[in-house]
Amino acid sequence: MKNYTITVNGNVYDVVVEEGASTGAPVAAAPKAPKAAPKAAPAAAPKAAAGAGSIKVEAGAAGKVFKIEAKVGQAVKAGDAIVVVEAMKMEIPVVAPQDGTVASIDVAVGDPVEAGALLATLN
Repeated sequence: MKNYTITVNGNVYDVVVEEGASTGAPVAAAPKAPKAAPKAAPAAAPKAAAGAGSIKVEAGAAGKVFKIEAKVGQAVKAGDAIVVVEAMKMEIPVVAPQDGTVASIDVAVGDPVEAGALLATLN
């Protein structure tokens, strides 16, 4: 019998593996209750006041902020990249929904984001 600790999607499990008597092949025993997963660090404070502009720029998918393409005060046109989010090893540009001026950038490079999270605002 061997004990293993396995982490799956942030959940930690203690697993006991026993050797089967008839075939000699390992047989996995039922996992014990998961240990408490480590708490994620709180997100960094936004670079400008959240919601400074009236036009929201939101993440289309969950991932991590890879790059910030625009700066506060910069004029952008519809379709210009504001932030690049990395999800499943792909870089996904999040673009301005319409022409405007960047009012706030509400994330920092490396921040984890969920789908629909506020990334920036425009005026």
